[in-house]
Amino acid sequence: MTTQPQPTQPKPAPTRVRGIEATRARTAFWLLLPMVIVLILVAGYPLFRTIYLSFFDYNINSPNPPKFIGLQNYWYTSPEGVGLGVLQAPEWWNAVKNTLVFTVLSVVLETLLGLGLALVINSKIRGRGLLRTAILVPWAIPTVVSAQVWNWMYNDSIGIISSWGNKLGLLQPGQSFLSNPDTALAALVAVDVWKTAPFMALLLLAGLQSIPSDMYEAADVDGASPVRQFFSLTLPLLTPALLVALIFRTLDALRVFDMPFIVKGNATETMTMSIYARQQMIDNAQFGFGSAISVVIFLIIMVITVIYVTSLKVKFD
Repeated sequence: MTTQPQPTQPKPAPTRVRGIEATRARTAFWLLLPMVIVLILVAGYPLFRTIYLSFFDYNINSPNPPKFIGLQNYWYTSPEGVGLGVLQAPEWWNAVKNTLVFTVLSVVLETLLGLGLALVINSKIRGRGLLRTAILVPWAIPTVVSAQVWNWMYNDSIGIISSWGNKLGLLQPGQSFLSNPDTALAALVAVDVWKTAPFMALLLLAGLQSIPSDMYEAADVDGASPVRQFFSLTLPLLTPALLVALIFRTLDALRVFDMPFIVKGNATETMTMSIYARQQMIDNAQFGFGSAISVVIFLIIMVITVIYVTSLKVKFD
């Protein structure tokens, strides 16, 4: 008579492992709690205060107290048929257009130039260390200083760039790229590309150096050309670092303020969303209306961030 084998019972999960994981989770919670509290105080309070003020008619130069007006700072049509909300203001949509054009042009050019610089620095050439230091100089210069230097170079009287433009027939005498409304935004893009392309190169260089060198050696043995290695090996493995760099630069460009404001001030042809918010809050003393603009900017950036993060999750999953 044969003995039937007994069915194997599943082993219970070790309680010790679960205890260690719970201990780690509690430790991580207490370590992160101070940072979360500081973040709520530093970032959370100003954000909720801005949202709160966006529902009020609040002029800091007026002796009258703030008056609750609901969503009128966002969308309101006067009895005369004039749109008074931020979403009805032509100046706001002009600022949105300028910001989006600036973001697309600057991020694309900085990514291409930064990738080229990263590939050059990552290659085995003489003076690589000196070159790596040299390209970081524009990024290390404070924005106020670099913007003022470029403002002088664009000057219609003494600026070297304006002088070159006159000699090449691109500008009329006494004209500069900044004074011409058709080229002012492109001139600001050039300044931003000069300053921030090294930052992109630094991020992409870190991604390039994380690629194992033996993969290139195997590609050389297989007879793959440098162009084939770039598109079949380098670019796919560099995609995670490239996407992270694009996130940083896109979000930074969408909220750009300092460089355009220093160079052109409140000029209509170069006004960005942040400059428009500052103009309403500081120059016009309309804290309620300016807060509504800031909230709309926050929502725009938040939506773009969610799209980016979702795309990254799909890409990496």
